Amino acid sequence: MSIPTDVASLQIMADVYKRKSLSDIFEKTVQSLVNEVPYIDWVGIYLLENEDNTLVAASDIEDDISWECNGELKFPITNSNNQQIGTMVVRSKQPIAFDVTDVTTLETIAQAIGERSFAN
Repeated sequence: MSIPTDVASLQIMADVYKRKSLSDIFEKTVQSLVNEVPYIDWVGIYLLENEDNTLVAASDIEDDISWECNGELKFPITNSNNQQIGTMVVRSKQPIAFDVTDVTTLETIAQAIGERSFAN
């Protein structure tokens, strides 16, 4: 695993397992990934509301860098019933920034956010 991604994951998972508020978990997720992983330049969390994706947390709301990113990964956020309730988007300005270990860790983060935060 990528050490920076691991560090960010540990910070995020601590808040998830402490069952902090959703806004705290979302904020920790976007800030930890951008601050700890040097090649992640923007993170956004979108939730499905009335069939629309609504941005509920982002590392920089004013500038989502979509026009200048070279790499983008999207991870579904699912609840405990395995229904998709949102998406975590991770963007990098660097080409070929992400490796398979980053993908696995980011999938785990998205899954934990959904299952722990939106438990029925």
